Amino acid sequence: MTSTDIVDPAVAAEWLRRWDAQQEHYIPDRELRFTVIGDVLSDTLGQHSSPTVLDLGCGPGSLAARLVERVPAAHFVGIDTDPLLLAFARATAPSSVRFVEARLGVPGWADTAGVTGKIQAAVSTTALHWLSAEALGQLYRDLADLIEPGGVFIDGDHFAEAKPRLRELQRLVRHRHEARAGVKANEDWDQWWDAVEAEETFADLLAQRRERAVPAHDHGIGPDLETHVELLQQAGFREIGTVWQSGDDRVLVAVR
Repeated sequence: MTSTDIVDPAVAAEWLRRWDAQQEHYIPDRELRFTVIGDVLSDTLGQHSSPTVLDLGCGPGSLAARLVERVPAAHFVGIDTDPLLLAFARATAPSSVRFVEARLGVPGWADTAGVTGKIQAAVSTTALHWLSAEALGQLYRDLADLIEPGGVFIDGDHFAEAKPRLRELQRLVRHRHEARAGVKANEDWDQWWDAVEAEETFADLLAQRRERAVPAHDHGIGPDLETHVELLQQAGFREIGTVWQSGDDRVLVAVR
């Protein structure tokens, strides 16, 4: 089942503005991270006249909206399981982006999303750390089948080291950076969702979220960096590495 609820574009734009601010509460370099993802994507797709790019765990479409400007010839497909965030995305993103509802990391998610044939790239930002190692392994295997040779998977997220002291220091660097940047005064995740829940006009979309069993999110860190790299290697990606980093905040690139 897919939501067809329509949100007024002006209303959605204001909630998206608040969403971006609350995300910066945890990621002070979020816009720079977007820019780096765009750098890698535009370089990779420079020779393609009509590439296809998947935005995995797209939420309300913040990343896709920025990448359209960097790679205007690309066809973007935003995939998420949250009907409310997808409604905001459909109301605010450029018409060249197609948004679909599917649950990543389960067999058949690409078919559910209507993704057929080879694609040139997949991107994600602050989304896949919610997946278990098992679901990530499934997702990476599926991406390896979908992405053509030379294509890329680009993921901006918190990737912690497995070594405990390095993990502690990375978290320290991130928290000190947040304090210096002044973003801790921004609305946070819980406050944003509490405000959404209080809006009667979103009652149907929120009911659909509950029907879909969209998981309650905390702000923990998912599988460590080494696990991601190992799973990507096992899936068949040939080069995997960090192209930008601040603390445990990284842009990880895997080349097919």
